[in-house]
Amino acid sequence: MPVLKRFGPVSIRMYADDRRPPHFLIVGANFQVQVRISNLSIFAGKARAILIAEALIWAEEHQDELALKWIELNERD
Repeated sequence: MPVLKRFGPVSIRMYADDRRPPHFLIVGANFQVQVRISNLSIFAGKARAILIAEALIWAEEHQDELALKWIELNERD
């Protein structure tokens, strides 16, 4: 699973050949949340807001890149 970005002990990751909807994961030592790329909403997992805030801000600024990475890893022939 590629690590796309690190924020100290928290990272943004994306699996290849993963199920829809297009999403990425914010992963920390004791949590993992799944975030839709289209609207940056958390649809699985839980974490304290303070632990994922920086990752969500980064994701908002790089939303197009995340969408392209999803296509690269999950919608190839």
